[in-house]
Amino acid sequence: MGYSRAVAVDGQVHVSGTTPVDDDGDVVGDTAYEQTVAALEIVKAALAEVGADVSDVVRTRMYVTDIDDYESIGRAHGEMFGDVRPASTMVEVSRLVDEAFCVEVEATAVLSS
Repeated sequence: MGYSRAVAVDGQVHVSGTTPVDDDGDVVGDTAYEQTVAALEIVKAALAEVGADVSDVVRTRMYVTDIDDYESIGRAHGEMFGDVRPASTMVEVSRLVDEAFCVEVEATAVLSS
């Protein structure tokens, strides 16, 4: 599902802004919760491509088009990360690259030696 780029440098992994799209470029999910779940699954896959996992994530940034969706977005985030509890930021933006997007997620991970 979808695509996101992860770059590993000096033990750190930086995952680019990730939106909820499938392999055909279609938006996945009608709600902020569904879109966040989809975007986070794509982040997880990008991490795996460079040998990282969600347990390695130390920071997330979520850009949202409606901050009133914070609870459902936060719920999806909590379900993905569980006890990992990375430092997180959620910021409302006026729009994302596609008007159908509710959320875009970035992540930073640190690989253990």
